[in-house]
Amino acid sequence: MVYANSKWHVFMTTANKSGGWSMAYTSFSDWSQASSAPLTYLDTNPNIGTGYRAAPQVFYFAPKNQWYLVYQTGRPSYSTSNDPGNPWSWSASKDFQTSDFGGGLDYWVICDNSMCYLFSSGDDGKLYRSETTVGNFPNGFGNNKVVLQDSQFALFEGEAVYRVQDTNTYLLMMEAIGSDGNRYYRSFTAGGLNGQWQPLAAGESNPFARANNVTFPSGVWTKDISHGELIRTGNDQTMTINGCRLQFLYQGRDPSSSGDYSQLPYRLGLLTQTNNSC
Repeated sequence: MVYANSKWHVFMTTANKSGGWSMAYTSFSDWSQASSAPLTYLDTNPNIGTGYRAAPQVFYFAPKNQWYLVYQTGRPSYSTSNDPGNPWSWSASKDFQTSDFGGGLDYWVICDNSMCYLFSSGDDGKLYRSETTVGNFPNGFGNNKVVLQDSQFALFEGEAVYRVQDTNTYLLMMEAIGSDGNRYYRSFTAGGLNGQWQPLAAGESNPFARANNVTFPSGVWTKDISHGELIRTGNDQTMTINGCRLQFLYQGRDPSSSGDYSQLPYRLGLLTQTNNSC
């Protein structure tokens, strides 16, 4: 999700009735239009094509004046474009790495002044990280490490990493599955992208976002706060957020729904923080 050219550009995972994963794109100028904005399925772009594609992340890589769409194909993959608003402009898929290192899910790229980092998860309680230089990006990812570890459901998937504006602090968001079986988000901070992650709002009773600290003006429509992204101050590779005004786009579903994960009726919601201390 990015804001560019006076529009929000939202990329998402979709699934067909057979459980096949793919991606879609929509855009709108105001959040009030989001529910009625038309979808374009990215498998209609012959460069991206059909087959397993999921968990997109989009950003503008300023050093090369190019847009990147990062997603999973069984490996960490990407396409490039000069126009994020044209779903047929994305190039053919390329891999960041030719072999897997753990993870395998929900790839996320973020860069500082000199390095770019590729984070991933694997539904195994571990957060993985690879790195390359800004000058060598998108090539050269290596030095693979596990940088955070917990029980399987405590660090499950859906990670995202951001730089807090005007600070040297980085914020990690990661989805967990609670003791009630519902999904929620934990948060951690570090003094650098290669630093040690420390818990911030990281438990079921003190979460970043969970049904127990979210209010729904029109009534509770979900108990899951799942696979989300924070709204950023810009759209470049630094993934910078305003720590004084956090908004979180996420997916939720009817609590009474059940069945195969790929067929659950997920919808988008937008959270706005009400307890900031700025």
